[in-house]
Amino acid sequence: MLNFEFQNPTKIIFGKGQIAKLAKEVPENAHILLTYGGGSIKQNGIYEQVMVALGDRKVTEFGGIEPNPSYETLMQAVAIARNQSIDFVLAVGGGSVIDGTKFIVAAIGFEGEPWDILTKAIRTNTAVPFGTVLTLPATGSEMNSGAVITRKSTQEKLSMGGPGLFPKFSVLDPEVIKSIPVRQIKNGIVDAYTHVLEQYITYPVGAFLQDRIAESILQTLVQIAPRILENPSDYEAAANFMWSCTMALNGLIQKGVPSDWATHAIGHELTALYGIDHAMTLAIVFPHLYALKFEDKKEKLAQYGERVWGINEGTLEEKAQAAIEKTVEFLHNMGVKTRLSEYTEDYAKSATFIEARFNERGWKGLGERRDVTPEMVKEIVEKSY
Repeated sequence: MLNFEFQNPTKIIFGKGQIAKLAKEVPENAHILLTYGGGSIKQNGIYEQVMVALGDRKVTEFGGIEPNPSYETLMQAVAIARNQSIDFVLAVGGGSVIDGTKFIVAAIGFEGEPWDILTKAIRTNTAVPFGTVLTLPATGSEMNSGAVITRKSTQEKLSMGGPGLFPKFSVLDPEVIKSIPVRQIKNGIVDAYTHVLEQYITYPVGAFLQDRIAESILQTLVQIAPRILENPSDYEAAANFMWSCTMALNGLIQKGVPSDWATHAIGHELTALYGIDHAMTLAIVFPHLYALKFEDKKEKLAQYGERVWGINEGTLEEKAQAAIEKTVEFLHNMGVKTRLSEYTEDYAKSATFIEARFNERGWKGLGERRDVTPEMVKEIVEKSY
């Protein structure tokens, strides 16, 4: 097991009716910037619950944060926050709203061009405090310190992070899931599942507990996926789905082990280029990345196949290959497409474009061994056609 440090200061408030506890968690004298997305919270009752809990606190609203939140939109919120001396931000939404809010709180007091936070990988150590009300399980952003932001004008999607970007608290009420479209539930399942794979399908380092926790999240998602897709009002399935998404990326299973994240780096480019849902880009990329890096990953792939899919026959290589196939079958059974050409007719330019983009940034190697070169990225994307 590798050396590590672990600290996660986010308070989780989980369960039915917990939005009411905002009354105790948000400072009474705060001037709040309330951030949200397209406005669905005003149709499904969540907005009303939030406003009742906030009571007489001063609230300024900022809606319209997009899926794959854009720098251009978020800078409008930064300007409002600066002009109105906002001292607390409450994100009510899914991962995109929460990621966007992390950028906002980091940028409010940042001196200089805020896009530098992403392009120059400037860690955010302090920021305006914020909390979240999670309405769409998927990214785990409600309990981690990372975010991914898109700049439309340059077709870039980059990440940021730092200890100042942990939410002070996050309210997780599984009852919100019953109002989520099936497409978004599929995205959440795939996103969380791939988050675990990124931290698990690498190479063995004797981290037995981390492996078992990762496998348990994967097994839970496989178990509840059919239930939650068939009936989003199934509270038991919803609760396990929501908590699995949070546990998949709150830092716990990443400690003491190598992690990959090449799938995400490539997937971000596909989203920036084509606007494909983030989770769907992951489904496009990882089977082909695993095939290309098969020799390096086959031990963990075989273990994954045995423990999650019950693949107990064959050689190590046969088990590893079967594990990839079972994962793709799982995606297909949910109606998830795994070919880039199934999402866009303009796919032919993507491989060369992404290779050039990675070379421009000086990215010599991705993955757990830092050996996935831009040339290999081109090959992975081409095989995804």
